[in-house]
Amino acid sequence: MLNSIKVAKLREKMKALDLDGFLVTSKENRQYLTGFTGTFGWVLVTHRDVYLMTDFRYVEQAQQQAHGCKIVRFQHYEPVITLRMVMEELDVITLGVESDRMTVEEFELLAHHVRRKAITPLKGFIEELRRVKSEDEIALIAKAEAISDEAFSHVIKLIKPGMTELEIAMELEFQMRRAGASGVSFDTIVASGKRSSMPHGVATDKKVEIGDFITMDYGCIYQGYCSDITRTIALGQVDEKQETVYNLVRKAQEEALAAIKAGVTGKEVHMAAQNVFQDAGYGAFFGHGLGHSVGLEIHEEPRFSPKAEDVMQENMVITVEPGLYLPNWGGVRIEDLVVIKKDGYINLTHSPKELIIL
Repeated sequence: MLNSIKVAKLREKMKALDLDGFLVTSKENRQYLTGFTGTFGWVLVTHRDVYLMTDFRYVEQAQQQAHGCKIVRFQHYEPVITLRMVMEELDVITLGVESDRMTVEEFELLAHHVRRKAITPLKGFIEELRRVKSEDEIALIAKAEAISDEAFSHVIKLIKPGMTELEIAMELEFQMRRAGASGVSFDTIVASGKRSSMPHGVATDKKVEIGDFITMDYGCIYQGYCSDITRTIALGQVDEKQETVYNLVRKAQEEALAAIKAGVTGKEVHMAAQNVFQDAGYGAFFGHGLGHSVGLEIHEEPRFSPKAEDVMQENMVITVEPGLYLPNWGGVRIEDLVVIKKDGYINLTHSPKELIIL
């Protein structure tokens, strides 16, 4: 269904730039405004109406999902021709477009067919609106994260020596699907033993062994919205160094969480975790940003990072995922997904964080 509040905010931004219309071509922004989940379609927002243009395959779906939009079926091989006709009918002269969501070829084709119009390329125009989540969006993200929590509880009952990383990933993904997810929000990461030193070590046919750390970083999509969680567990036994590294990561996350509230910068939160590692002599082994926002896409803005000057606002949803990665030894990452509030945060992730030894 058309979200009138979101469209009204978009129109305010259009008015400030003297735009008659704004063209949405990306799947996520299309869904954000209209509720339409089909894989192809363009949305033209004017100051009066919202037109959803799509082809024969999705017309019926658009009519069911995008209530409040005027549905237009593409009548020509090139969708841009239908767009031009609608623009001429509505007397749209100045048009904003998602420059960071279009290829050069698509932009040139658009410019060619609407050459008598003024086209303004704009980056992150709608994404800026998406930074702060509505209560409905938060509820969907929370449900997706709850499904991920359930998958963790499920898989730790099954992991045993000789099981492959791919088999662990399969169990996580199957459980999330069974619980209502439409898919995974990114390629499932399962990295064990020395491979756990790779932050994005996607699952392989390596078998897990006694003494391994097993890092599982995964998420699902529920009604279009993503989840993200990471837990590191141990198999059979751990040594003193493993306990030290794990406890450092957990402490770094606790310090970062304590720093979170509306009004702080992403850099301040990142440094709360970084300082823990630095003080312990492990600073060189944490090389990525502390967190990223999550929503219709798994990686959104703003972020927690050493360079993030963005000021956090209430109802931003963002990960907190410190990690240590020691080459040829292994690594640990712990990740929660939180909603920023005025004086703190709400944690959407409920899987245990004490070191689990299976």
